[in-house]
Amino acid sequence: MSQITIPTRSEVPIEHTWDTASIFPTPAAWQAACEQIAAQLPTVQTFQGHLGDSPDRLADWLELYQAITRDIQRVIMYASLEYSVDTNNQESVARTGRASTLSSQVQGALAFADPELMAIGFDCLFEWAAREPRLGLYQHYFERLQHLQPHVRSAEVEELLGQVNDAFQTASSIHGVLANADLRVAPAQGSASDQPVEIIQGNIGALVTDPDRTLRRTAWENYADAHLAYKNTMATCISAGVKQDVFRARARRYTSSLEASLYPNNIPTEVFHSLISTFRKHLPTWHRYWQVRRRALGLDALHEYDIKAPLTAAKIEVLYPQAVEWIAEGMRPLGDDYVNVLRRGTLQERWVDIYPNKGKRAGAFSYGGPGTHPFIFMSYNDDLFSLSTLAHELGHSLHSHYTWQTQPQIYSRYSLFVAEVASNFNQAMVRAHLLATQSDRDFQITIIEEAMANFHRYFFIMPTLARFELEIHERVERGQSLTADGLIGLMADLFAEGYGDDVVLDRARTGITWAEFSTHLYSNFYVFQYATGIAGAHALAQKILDGETGAVERYHTFLKAGGSLYPLDALRQAGVDLTTPEPVEQTFGVLAGLVERLEKLVGESGKS
Repeated sequence: MSQITIPTRSEVPIEHTWDTASIFPTPAAWQAACEQIAAQLPTVQTFQGHLGDSPDRLADWLELYQAITRDIQRVIMYASLEYSVDTNNQESVARTGRASTLSSQVQGALAFADPELMAIGFDCLFEWAAREPRLGLYQHYFERLQHLQPHVRSAEVEELLGQVNDAFQTASSIHGVLANADLRVAPAQGSASDQPVEIIQGNIGALVTDPDRTLRRTAWENYADAHLAYKNTMATCISAGVKQDVFRARARRYTSSLEASLYPNNIPTEVFHSLISTFRKHLPTWHRYWQVRRRALGLDALHEYDIKAPLTAAKIEVLYPQAVEWIAEGMRPLGDDYVNVLRRGTLQERWVDIYPNKGKRAGAFSYGGPGTHPFIFMSYNDDLFSLSTLAHELGHSLHSHYTWQTQPQIYSRYSLFVAEVASNFNQAMVRAHLLATQSDRDFQITIIEEAMANFHRYFFIMPTLARFELEIHERVERGQSLTADGLIGLMADLFAEGYGDDVVLDRARTGITWAEFSTHLYSNFYVFQYATGIAGAHALAQKILDGETGAVERYHTFLKAGGSLYPLDALRQAGVDLTTPEPVEQTFGVLAGLVERLEKLVGESGKS
């Protein structure tokens, strides 16, 4: 490990941090924005009961609605970005709480609108949209309302459902605070040094890919053990989160939490079940990969902490500027505008909070909204894995950039279902570029290792978590309770099926995996969309790599669609149909091809 000590937030050079001052120049400006939003809520009330007075009155309301949602989004964004990079900063903690409370108040105030619009009648709304220029852009918004009508309650109930959102953030907030601020992980210990290596959320990914097996093992075990120490508290949080999902589903008269998650975006539940079925069908591909990896490492038995062990002794260092350059080259088929925006954001406009620091939460994400540029959160570790993460988040960010340039506020947010397509698309394109241009054997092996690590997360971990998520929701829907040991046992059983006889399973430490995802499992069936996303991404990337006529233009149209289309419709226009298993099957073909290519590179036995 090149970095044993981790800097505090105050020690990080400003050029390595994102520019949150571009949202609000000071905390005082943020506070003023909060007060301005609160002052607008009485104006919101003057529209209640009057949306059907005239097309002009409705247009005025929809413009106010968009302005308030844009402003509250910026308030939440500023607070959450500051908190994410320093979870120990109590001022950031306080601002995050204030933003959450204000957001709940805004949602409660706006909640009357959808039931009132439905009461006006859709024949009237569509007629107004056809003849009133100010309402024309809301055609799809009205169509979505019509689709949702069976599950929208009275204005009074909708207001109540909006008001509980703040309280319903408590379980995920507690889990997040435990994981990101209070968790104390015993240091890892390498075999060649007496100096312990500190473990934080920002470097655990690098530690479990280290060539030192003792360091990998102690990092993996100690990280899991730290979560096991809080297993009962974290299980209580997860239980509360699932109960909240079930409550919302029943309050809106859905048959299940799964249906409640997918129905608003017009996604059949069969898409979920088809993914799981296809995943289980192709588990032998993963079993073959474990066998290749064990032989390449020269091990008698492959343990879970060996799954990301490097298969070559060469250390492929990729500094941040080089990563930007290679990503830009890989995305060149999308045209100069795409590449130029990418370069400005990463090198000039401080979109990216680049490196680890103490108190920085786990993971990586892209965030932002109309009126801001995208913000990328990550912990860059000077390797190909970090390059891939940066490419992934830039996929999200450029998707957002083009959506915000093209769509009004009301369509500025695209669904999670399409989000993971754009991000994985970038990884697929950059990976293909590097495999085609970097002929060094060790480089090729490392690229494939990175690809397999990404597939492991998206095409193995996430479908397994999705199966876990479905089961725990169904248990609560049946009136059963969730306990820490029950969750650990379920998780271990699911991983045992995925690993087969080829990986030595540590049931307790593997079984606590659910606790290591302190955000994903509170998003009501988010995780399966990572798998559908990577499938859609590879299907679309292949069309562009093959030079298919119109593929680039269709992809740009997809990036600009935002929320103006249902996600499956936007993807069909781009050229992929995720209501069928074909994209998932096709992507498992890509995975199998990588395994075969790796097998040839590393040989039948012995570590390279």
